[in-house]
Amino acid sequence: QVRLVESGGGLVQPGGSLTLSCAASGVIVRLRTMTWYRQTPGNQRELVAELSADGNPLNYADSVKGRFTISRDVAKNTVSLQMNNLKPEDAAVYYCHAPSLITPGGYWGQGTQVTVSS
Repeated sequence: QVRLVESGGGLVQPGGSLTLSCAASGVIVRLRTMTWYRQTPGNQRELVAELSADGNPLNYADSVKGRFTISRDVAKNTVSLQMNNLKPEDAAVYYCHAPSLITPGGYWGQGTQVTVSS
């Protein structure tokens, strides 16, 4: 059974930092492209950052380039999203995603809320 569990969200002031973590079980992160998405109420999920199976960042949303960094810990089977210089528009629920050849749409975690406010 595949499970993705996000953590690390919370309330932070503008300009602050947070690190989100996605703990994976039932899927090996080093064998897959792993992606962070975010969603705000009334909007579709948008891709934030994508990490290739060989550990290289593939893609960042233009709005987060230079501020966010995606990485992984192979030993812990986790994927992280380091978020710096956070802005109010970064506030969202952040989700971790892993693709699947079996399950349409792949696998999603339950999400972690990030709030950016003074």
